Amino acid sequence: MFIDKVYNYIQEKYNAEFGELVITEVRIGVFLAAVRLSNDLVGVASVINNDEIHQVEKKDRDFGQFSPLHIIGYKVSDLFEFSKNTALTQILKIAVLNVYFNGILNSGEYNYIKKTDPIDIIELNDYNNIVMVGAFNSYIRKISESGCNLRVLELDENAFMPHHKKFYVPADQYKNILPEADLIIVTGLTLVNNTFDDLLKYIPKESMSVVIGPSASMVPDIFFRNDINMIGGTLITDVDKLFQLVSQGAAGYHLFEYCAEKITLINE
Repeated sequence: MFIDKVYNYIQEKYNAEFGELVITEVRIGVFLAAVRLSNDLVGVASVINNDEIHQVEKKDRDFGQFSPLHIIGYKVSDLFEFSKNTALTQILKIAVLNVYFNGILNSGEYNYIKKTDPIDIIELNDYNNIVMVGAFNSYIRKISESGCNLRVLELDENAFMPHHKKFYVPADQYKNILPEADLIIVTGLTLVNNTFDDLLKYIPKESMSVVIGPSASMVPDIFFRNDINMIGGTLITDVDKLFQLVSQGAAGYHLFEYCAEKITLINE
């Protein structure tokens, strides 16, 4: 899986001790999750609504490792070596990888553009066929206002604003839609719901490809190796407010108002 490759890359190239860090704090809200590790750095990930925790037979209820009340105190390596791949562990893995991203940005290892969203620097009119994966409404609004041809692959048609539903394409058509695009914008939520690996196979190398959102805020090397051109990430600027916001049902746009800023990394 893509996120396992990111974890292994961090271990091999940057920090062999990363796996020894311990999860010390976890908050999981309606839309976002936040994690703090024993180095006192934090990471964030999007949350997907999933019935696997509460819609289960009694015999299948999970009270073991990496279930509620059994997360704090485990090491990062425990999480990535855990045999079960659940919605909860997937969210935790992405948030943990984003911890390292927030730490390494301060080291000067990567060049990035501060307070910038990729959509602000892409010349939309240079592209004839734009495809988004995930109904990221602020992007849909900006692209639709440009007059460009847009299609949006999405699992749930109700994720769209009513006036944006005309752009909806069922997500299972990605094999036919992605190869036709010259600009592809993928939300980081695809990392959370385990669809990113399959999508990546159908993104043409010659297209302009962008991954956006809080869940995409991880060490970019593996994205870049797979011909992703830009990453729209999230840099946390106020840790204490992050945890308050997540606990109070914050969405991504709340972070940018109170405790984070948008950044753009470019594959050079």
